[in-house]
Amino acid sequence: MDTEIRIERVLPATIARVYDAWTRAELLARWYCPNPRLSLKVDADVREGGSYVVEMGPHVVRGTYLEVEPPNRLVFSWRWDGTDDAPTRVEVELTEVPEGTRMRLSHTGFATAEDAANHRLGWDPELDRLAGLLSARQPDPAADRG
Repeated sequence: MDTEIRIERVLPATIARVYDAWTRAELLARWYCPNPRLSLKVDADVREGGSYVVEMGPHVVRGTYLEVEPPNRLVFSWRWDGTDDAPTRVEVELTEVPEGTRMRLSHTGFATAEDAANHRLGWDPELDRLAGLLSARQPDPAADRG
């Protein structure tokens, strides 16, 4: 087994909407946990050197933004509170495609294949929630001005 996670998905939204979903705390708080039954709180200072904290019920992950290149790239460290594990690294690359936005996510730096597999079990449902959020019908700003 591998000690890295690589996931590619085409999401049904513009690159700007996908990037916003990754960088706006109020949107992250709607999908950034694999278990929808857990309370979710997100604090994110999205700039190089900025930090984030995600509270998923009793589980807390935090890190630092290493690269911020709107709307195409986001790289950040990832470390669970209460562990002595070294931080891992998450890279999100976004590109426009005819069907929406191609998202390539890689999560690297795991000490063991088991740790990578456990994180993969979290990313899959989490990214399903992201796709659901992006598939939801968006209000028409022109209709609001009517």
